[in-house]
Amino acid sequence: MRTTLPKTHRVQLRADDVGKGFEARPVLSGVSLTASAGHRLGVIGENGRGKSTLLRLLAGDLAPDTGSVTRHGSVAVAAQEFPFADGDTVGTVVDHALAAARRALAELDDAAVALAEAGGDDRYAAALAEAERLEAWDAERRADLALAALDAPADRSRPLAELSVGQRYRVRLACVLAERADILLLDEPTNHLDASGMAYLTARLREHRGVVVLVSHDRTLLDEVCTALLDLDPNADGEVVLHGGGYSAFKAAKAAERARWEQRYALESARDAVLREEIAAAKARLITSWRPPKGAGRHKRATRAPGRMRNVARRLDELTGQRVPKPPEPLRFTGPDLAAGPDEVLLSASGVTVPGRLRPHPDVAVAAGGRLVVSGANGTGKSTLLAVLAGRLTPATGVVRRGARTRIGLLAQESDFADTSRSAVDLVRDPEPLRDLGLLPDVDLTRPVERLSTGQRRRLSLALLLLAAPHVLLLDEPTNHLSITLVDELTEAVRVTSAAVVVATHDRRLRRDLHDWPELEII
Repeated sequence: MRTTLPKTHRVQLRADDVGKGFEARPVLSGVSLTASAGHRLGVIGENGRGKSTLLRLLAGDLAPDTGSVTRHGSVAVAAQEFPFADGDTVGTVVDHALAAARRALAELDDAAVALAEAGGDDRYAAALAEAERLEAWDAERRADLALAALDAPADRSRPLAELSVGQRYRVRLACVLAERADILLLDEPTNHLDASGMAYLTARLREHRGVVVLVSHDRTLLDEVCTALLDLDPNADGEVVLHGGGYSAFKAAKAAERARWEQRYALESARDAVLREEIAAAKARLITSWRPPKGAGRHKRATRAPGRMRNVARRLDELTGQRVPKPPEPLRFTGPDLAAGPDEVLLSASGVTVPGRLRPHPDVAVAAGGRLVVSGANGTGKSTLLAVLAGRLTPATGVVRRGARTRIGLLAQESDFADTSRSAVDLVRDPEPLRDLGLLPDVDLTRPVERLSTGQRRRLSLALLLLAAPHVLLLDEPTNHLSITLVDELTEAVRVTSAAVVVATHDRRLRRDLHDWPELEII
């Protein structure tokens, strides 16, 4: 299948019938797309469907098993994971991003010297055009502005190893945006961004003159930025589908598509049953026609029965060849029944601070069944506060009180497993409650954690948290890395659970969905 966006300029990014598999298991199959300058394509689908794999194929980091990818123009990538070498600094990332602009300025200087000494208008004109295309004179300033806008460390000498995961991600994203590459490939770009960072990202993507392909769970970003969405969850014909517009339009179209699929399957199933009954009846007539009672017409009946059966069988074969498969039952998250808690006040904190990470803030008290949203810009200490409340970090000052019988569970921003060679079923006593949650399909329950996608590992972290049946759920950016469908289901679950819930999030849609919860703003 080919999904082709409207052609406004020369084609810059193209995939033809691309497929990729791992461990003899297909991840992507038959994906084709053509994107030109000005197109901003969102890629969506369930966790494990191959969204990050598609970006790596488009970037050239992976070779497809089938099909081909063609790129015209420079490419910049911001993946979910950011490996770095010992000794790498913020300056290392900046230097890589601005290398093309610096080369263009150096070539322009050399061409100017050559022009003054011996002519060479063509070389100078070409160098000037390239520098203007890259806006090379403004590159250093763009990098500084992007680092500041995303609240990323700007000290070029600062080692990446000293930065948090979020800080490293913001450094890399800022440099990608400053690079002025023709094709931007972004995997969950809003992770680790606060409200001002998201606003800056949105503005930069909307004004980008090349191609943007982004994977995101952020429903607001998809609505505000994308000109089309590529859904990697196959339709009734086993094809990926391109939907025009943002997430709101997609959600309505997806529901209608599912309804049509279910209706078509029901009609074809009913027709199949009728034809099989007709074949059975024809067979019965054929059998009885060869053993008829004496009398006229028995040869006529014997002649008609085989022909009728062949005709019905042919119609059944045609239907079978055209039938759509049964609509797959999607993973549906079912939140467990969590208790409200044994005490009236389950958790409280007064005067807690952590030097360099958490300044003084209003006291916190979490009652049984309580609700709280923790807000604040990056660096104000939201994650630190949740770690203190969970008992994972000891504050320098203040007091934290936890009910003696209160179970507290924390979903941290990033999934961390001590032994990634173990599978999900290895990490629990009984796999059935794990299956009942509907967070991972059976095939992923027995796969080592190291072979799960980032989103699948996030689902497993959430599952292990819920299986511990906490009375207080501390959720730090809970929508990070999750599919859009699960984000919707998780939002509903936390609204209705009997457990107390504390959520720290920058997700704009989630904040709107939880607008009626009390809020603690950390400054």
